[in-house]
Amino acid sequence: MVYVPCAPLEVDAEQFSVDLRQTRDGRIALLVYSALDRLIACCGEQQAWAVLATAELDQLQQRTDFQLVLLDVEIPDEFRRKQEVA
Repeated sequence: MVYVPCAPLEVDAEQFSVDLRQTRDGRIALLVYSALDRLIACCGEQQAWAVLATAELDQLQQRTDFQLVLLDVEIPDEFRRKQEVA
């Protein structure tokens, strides 16, 4: 199992959109985290997430066309999700 940063499509929806990141060399990366506490520490408390079986990553790759998987990468504060002001 891995924890994947994402954005919900609707409030309380079971569907989600994974957050993909572009690397410095232009490739598209899927960030995954080995534990929930690592995701929160690396992405911030406002980051939505989903838990996926590693076996599901192949299907996700076919749908999103990411080129590499990065494990437990810290996202700089300026690129983290912030709480939206209503």
